[in-house]
Amino acid sequence: MVRFFLNGNLTIVQDLASDTTLLRYLRSQQAQTGTKEGCGSGDCGACSVLLGEKQEGQWRYKAINACITFVAQLNGKSVVTVDALVTGRGTLNGGDGDAQLHPAQQAMVDYHGSQCGFCTPGIVMSLAALHESINNGEDAQQQATQHQIIEALSGNLCRCTGYRPIIEAASHLNDYPDNRDNAVQVWQPEVKTDIAEATEQAGFGNAEQQAWAPENEDQLKQLLQQYPQARLVAGATDLALDVTQFLKPIDKLIAINSIDSLKTINDEEHALLIGAAATYSDIEPLLAHYFPEFAQLLQRLGSRQVRNNGTLGGNIANASPIGDTPPVLLALGACIELASAPGVVNDSGSRWLKLQDFFVDYKKTVQQPGEYVRTIKIPKLKAAEQLKVYKISKRLEDDISAVLAAFKVTLSEDKKVTAISTGFGGMAAIPKAAAELENALTGLPVNGTQFRQAAEKLSEDFTPMSDVRATDEYRLLVAKNLVQKCALELLQPDSISRIENIHSSQVAASDTINLMENHNA
Repeated sequence: MVRFFLNGNLTIVQDLASDTTLLRYLRSQQAQTGTKEGCGSGDCGACSVLLGEKQEGQWRYKAINACITFVAQLNGKSVVTVDALVTGRGTLNGGDGDAQLHPAQQAMVDYHGSQCGFCTPGIVMSLAALHESINNGEDAQQQATQHQIIEALSGNLCRCTGYRPIIEAASHLNDYPDNRDNAVQVWQPEVKTDIAEATEQAGFGNAEQQAWAPENEDQLKQLLQQYPQARLVAGATDLALDVTQFLKPIDKLIAINSIDSLKTINDEEHALLIGAAATYSDIEPLLAHYFPEFAQLLQRLGSRQVRNNGTLGGNIANASPIGDTPPVLLALGACIELASAPGVVNDSGSRWLKLQDFFVDYKKTVQQPGEYVRTIKIPKLKAAEQLKVYKISKRLEDDISAVLAAFKVTLSEDKKVTAISTGFGGMAAIPKAAAELENALTGLPVNGTQFRQAAEKLSEDFTPMSDVRATDEYRLLVAKNLVQKCALELLQPDSISRIENIHSSQVAASDTINLMENHNA
């Protein structure tokens, strides 16, 4: 059985297909039809709900996409949908008194934020998550900033282009009384023994399909010994597309997102050690401190809903040639730990390898049946090292890379390249370093002309493919230009011009709305 709270009520799942998404479960099994299905791929946000986990005795909530979240990922968690935001005993929920809307709902009503209404439930849930974030902890504030609002709504489409009143509603959330005290069971459900202390292996299934949600690595290793070909899922932000877009069933599914030892984040003297199931949102603050350009890239990796569920380990194990993080990790010289039950691959049940040795071919890695990615080790930058990261995509946010380039450069005092390591995405069947380029640049002074000449070596490193995102000629030209851009930024670090550096607090409201409308077009 898998147990979780749905709008404050304990829900137990037993007989269900292993690859059932939360959206399908809500609409077909629970009659929670307020949550809408739009794209089915985590792009439009119509299906947004709040997912809660217990932290320091309190449930803390974040917005996720229900369409690309499997029910197996919910064990021990709390889900709040738009259907439960209204409190009191009003006619909206079957009572005879006055119903109290959530501040996100009331603001949308008062500022006319809803037009056709189809996307409104998801927008309301994103605003409810924003309301949670600005009213919890030491950072509680009067109103959300413009930057917070744009980020919170970046994963929600409004086909009616009604962003102006939606943003106005978001900027007035704290004008309204918080109704959570009147709905404490919805927001802070009491954890009973049967959900907190269950001893059997959490899971469900039917005659054809099975899913499990192990709570520790010992359970995970036992499952992998029995079902070595089972699909592992942490965030499901890509794997779920096999189900929703390509209609491929997943017969055996193991959700690892409830294993605490895989969500650890350790800041060591010379490196960061990140558990494979730690989400992007979890690691953003630490990356921002040590690798600002890496953290800046994460802000363009999907929407906030995607980053709340997606994981660094999943982005690596997925082995996509256009995954955003592997090229950066390659440039930084990252290593990964693969784990298994002792005797499956080796006697110790653990092996470390350089990330560059992990990828073999398109969607193929050295990971063996019964193994899983456990830890990612990222060396910290030394004093003379600089990291440059560039993502080229059709949209600024929530889009897949056409080309992604990362450079870790060590400079001497006289501005010569004493060492360089690179990582490129979208240029080959795997995320890959540019060895010939690195050889050509090593020892060169930072000079636009010489970097431009060295960039020609990329033709020896890569033979890009053409697809819907870009032609092979475009990819190669862009990659060469990014080498030159790297040189310019190394020469003039105070005059870096990046579209990512545009903060909503620095632009007029009308420009901000135009930016969102162009992004979502």
